[in-house]
Amino acid sequence: MTDLTTALAAFAPPARPPVLDASDVSYVVEDTPIGRMLLARTVSGAIVASAFVPTDDAEDRLLDRLAHVVSPRVLRQPRALDATRRELEDYLAGRRRGFSTPVDLALATPFQRAVLGRLADRVGYGERATYGELARAIGRPSASRAVGAALGANPLCVVVPCHRVVASTGALTGYAGGLAAKEFLLGLESGQA
Repeated sequence: MTDLTTALAAFAPPARPPVLDASDVSYVVEDTPIGRMLLARTVSGAIVASAFVPTDDAEDRLLDRLAHVVSPRVLRQPRALDATRRELEDYLAGRRRGFSTPVDLALATPFQRAVLGRLADRVGYGERATYGELARAIGRPSASRAVGAALGANPLCVVVPCHRVVASTGALTGYAGGLAAKEFLLGLESGQA
């Protein structure tokens, strides 16, 4: 009997869960008032993704993209994102107007970087811009549709506020989190939420 007990003890789970080393990319999935979002940060602390993932498939696609573009060492490590999670929660509750976490646009194309950089510089909290205005601001006045596509693929939704861009008529148009999320964010920023 002791041989069996000794053999079984070798397969017993450890008394405490293992402690994992920091990963190159840490992520967490959060249910927020505007939808299910995946937040990811690099080992340097910069946020690399703040994206809507309404389904498990969308989550898997984003994780695959992070693994391919940033690093294959992607681990779910919620604690590493505590500060960003608090900032997002405070932002969505109307208690803060921006994010202090540095951003990393590794998932953005060069054109997206130009668009997102200009957006962050020119369109502040509670303000709105049109796709055409943003296209002119980057020196591509006929690229309104391309600007819209770049914003539609924004890897840092809410953190880099693409929701502030509307049609030339002022109408709300596409948003990765859906029009209800865009309306919520604009209402929040205008004090109407």
